[in-house]
Amino acid sequence: MQQHILETIDPKLLGRRLQDARKARDLTQQQVANELAVARTTVTALEKGDRFIRPEELIQMARLYGRSINEFVGRQESVADFAVQFRTAVLASNRTKDEEELAHATRDFERLCEDYLYLENLNGLVAGRQYPPQYQIGGIALESSAEDVATAERNRLALGDGPVLNLRELFENDVGIRVFYMHSPSSVAGMFIYTEELGGCVAINSRHPEDRRRWSMAHEYGHFLTNRYRSEITWLGGYERVPPSERFADAFAGAFLMPASGLRRRFNETKRTSGGKVTTADICRLANFYFVSMVAMVLRLEDLRLLPRGTWDRLSDRGFRVREAQAHLGLNLPPHDDRQLPTRYRLLAVQAYKEEKLTEGELARLLRMDRVAARRIVFELTQSPFLLEEGDLATVSVDLASTFDGS
Repeated sequence: MQQHILETIDPKLLGRRLQDARKARDLTQQQVANELAVARTTVTALEKGDRFIRPEELIQMARLYGRSINEFVGRQESVADFAVQFRTAVLASNRTKDEEELAHATRDFERLCEDYLYLENLNGLVAGRQYPPQYQIGGIALESSAEDVATAERNRLALGDGPVLNLRELFENDVGIRVFYMHSPSSVAGMFIYTEELGGCVAINSRHPEDRRRWSMAHEYGHFLTNRYRSEITWLGGYERVPPSERFADAFAGAFLMPASGLRRRFNETKRTSGGKVTTADICRLANFYFVSMVAMVLRLEDLRLLPRGTWDRLSDRGFRVREAQAHLGLNLPPHDDRQLPTRYRLLAVQAYKEEKLTEGELARLLRMDRVAARRIVFELTQSPFLLEEGDLATVSVDLASTFDGS
């Protein structure tokens, strides 16, 4: 490795990457120092960016961390304010519980965002960002603002007034928001950050059920639409007084996922066909139709004055069990999406691998899986199944880089 390559990268950025790689290997600075036969203070200085690293040191550290040299010096994008923004969000919330786990999740989130940007640059592609200008919500009640913004966004995205079937793909493809599913403390529903380099990025807690995830995605999108330059962590409960920004984001999520016009029409149709009465089973079916939780549906109907205030409280007091009711009615729950990475991210990684811009080891690391699983992803994304005349199943190779004009 030539020294001039190391002189082209910010030592602070390189140091942060070295620190992240060390922690991912669960190594202490002293253990690394012992392997490199240097003082621990040398490792500290390298990770802080206070000292330029020598080529032989980087080679040793890359080998020790199981990473390629390119992973440390090949990505020039700096999102150095990432951790700072989230630290500010944590301090503002006065939450200290699960802080260590949250710090780990934040580092993982940052790495995923950096890797996404790296894959785009590696493929020579720029993410399409169909971002609207920030909506102004001052001057009227938050709930009214949320209705207005939700209606405007649904119109902009040509969603009509029905349910949104695949919310994650909508945000990824039609807006340009990066959505990751990842482990976070159970008290955290989601995280949002925006930088000029990365664009809008959202991390949703993969431990939560799918209807909760969809709500969290819509909630974070509400923050993006109105205050995208302020990073945000959404906590579940525990507020002594719910901040106005959280009240707006929740109201927006309800209005965006369950638009008033469509929900009111469907509710009234149900009421007419059942002789003027709406049962708990009917509400369960409505919640299932809109891919939201039962409590979200009931509270939304209360807000629209289609159900009396306190309906959900009365159901809870009677010991109503949502999952049991859903099972009794034979309702299919929203499919559980276990993919940590967005579809586009995986396609970019596979395309770079097929074009020999990534080694198999680099592909596996970027996909957060072992090599066997990575090979399976390559096959799934590049082989299209079809039926032969005899009825047998065959596959045809798919060129991910081809365009519709044949070029």
